[in-house]
Amino acid sequence: MSQSIASSQAMPAASALSLRLARAGNLLLVLLPLAMWLANRSAPLMLGLAALCFLGAALADQGAPAFLRRLRDLALTPIGLALGAFLLWSLVSILWSHRPIASLVMWGELAIPLACGLLIAASGWFRPRPAWLRALALAIILACVLVIIELVSGMSQRATLGIGKLMSFVFNRPAITALVLAMPTIHGLWNLPAGRRSDRILAVILALAVATCALRSESASARLGVAVCAIGWLLAVYWPRLTLAAVGCAFVLTFTMAPVLGVAAQNWLPSLILNRFSAMTGQARIDIWRSFGEVVWVRPVAGAGFGASASMERHPVAAAVAPEHRTLLGVGHPHDMPLQAWAETGMIGAGILVLAGLLLLRRLRHLPAREMAPRLALFAGAFAISVVGHGAWQGWWIAVLGAAILWFGPGAAAPQGEDHG
Repeated sequence: MSQSIASSQAMPAASALSLRLARAGNLLLVLLPLAMWLANRSAPLMLGLAALCFLGAALADQGAPAFLRRLRDLALTPIGLALGAFLLWSLVSILWSHRPIASLVMWGELAIPLACGLLIAASGWFRPRPAWLRALALAIILACVLVIIELVSGMSQRATLGIGKLMSFVFNRPAITALVLAMPTIHGLWNLPAGRRSDRILAVILALAVATCALRSESASARLGVAVCAIGWLLAVYWPRLTLAAVGCAFVLTFTMAPVLGVAAQNWLPSLILNRFSAMTGQARIDIWRSFGEVVWVRPVAGAGFGASASMERHPVAAAVAPEHRTLLGVGHPHDMPLQAWAETGMIGAGILVLAGLLLLRRLRHLPAREMAPRLALFAGAFAISVVGHGAWQGWWIAVLGAAILWFGPGAAAPQGEDHG
């Protein structure tokens, strides 16, 4: 009798604790765009702390066995297996990297945010409720406004406080973060069951704020992402199957052409277009692609080792690269995700990533057009950004993408009978 009374008292206590932890996790995810404005690599920290909160909520409410079953089910999906295979192959490839410790740290930058996103989804306690969607929209808008104010003022606020690097490109990552997180937020607000006019007005304001922030920033990648997301969303609404097929073909073609991207851009891109870009996003970017493209042909199957791009000029493969192209191997990464995958993990790693992308597109194919359109637009926009932008495995980028996927709605359902905030 006393045991049953204790058990009945423990269950509400566990549920109350789980609810508080889930709310803390939600708040951390809402604050992520503001954290990125303040410190432009903070997304993995915010996602990691949120994952701990949701993990605690799941363990307190469901217990470890139930949570582990949900985790296993998510990990054993086709996409989960493909990503797991890439992580495993990347880890193996560190064996022939010239700086294994540095490569292992880079591997952690990729693996930890992926694991955090998986933990949050498996917890079953994260749901993009209307109140949290509105809060996230306001947080993104505020982050965009703060970025614009700092750019217009010449970053005088940070100069006064004596913090931060006084270079405007530090806001490129916050601008991209705002765009990526805005996609599920706009979709969620626009399609809330209540259909409130104020929610749709908020969605429009959010879209305008993100577009303005991207245009005002120095990030050509963010501006490209805005254009691709907007066009992709519109086309996918009216021609979902055709747009899906086009994105899939472009995805495979881009990966296939990655080893010869520099040569192709040099020979085919008209000078009239090339001259419109800044020095770093124009000819210099093409020269970087050519340099790393030569690395691919030195080790086309297994690559130079995961994370080797950070100091590729010191890797033994650099000796086989043409002398005039070796210098640009020291830029840190090839500014192209497919090319970096080829250079570091070879044909095997690139092939696994293509498989994972196609499996994701196949999953989107079964969604109605209204649900597929924003997800396909984000896939296309994010891939376009990764083709011309930052290093492929940077933790902030993986964390932001993981958070956006969560805001679209986790695959695991929330525990029945609970409103998680």
